Amino acid sequence: MPLLIDLKPGEKVIINGAVLENAGANTKIRIHNESNILRQKEILTGDEVSTPAARVYFCLQCAYIFPEKRAHYLELCGHYLAEYLGACPSATDIGEEIRADIAAEHYYKALKASRKLLRHETEVLGHLEQDAESWSRAIGDAEI
Repeated sequence: MPLLIDLKPGEKVIINGAVLENAGANTKIRIHNESNILRQKEILTGDEVSTPAARVYFCLQCAYIFPEKRAHYLELCGHYLAEYLGACPSATDIGEEIRADIAAEHYYKALKASRKLLRHETEVLGHLEQDAESWSRAIGDAEI
């Protein structure tokens, strides 16, 4: 079954490593064969990789889009994922899902699972920020 992608003006899509940009009005692209595709909203640029979970996502993204360098990116991904799970064991189930998808060579599925890791990280960091604010207020109120 073909995949139909609707691109807004200026929107980008990566298909088999080629970055395509819609240079006109709304455009529809129909893809008839299996291809590695990422829409602009799914793409993380190197400049946006600033957190441990983002490193995992970025490596999986590159492994998916650039099959000729897949082994390199999967090795990096495994390293970054192990680091993340070591620091944050509450994400172990997500990590196992990502590893299972990689083992089955379902790289797009692994990339989707890594979005759960990004959400997990955001949630954990949000809780840490709230805790830090509470501690700061408590310490600020305490006499030294």
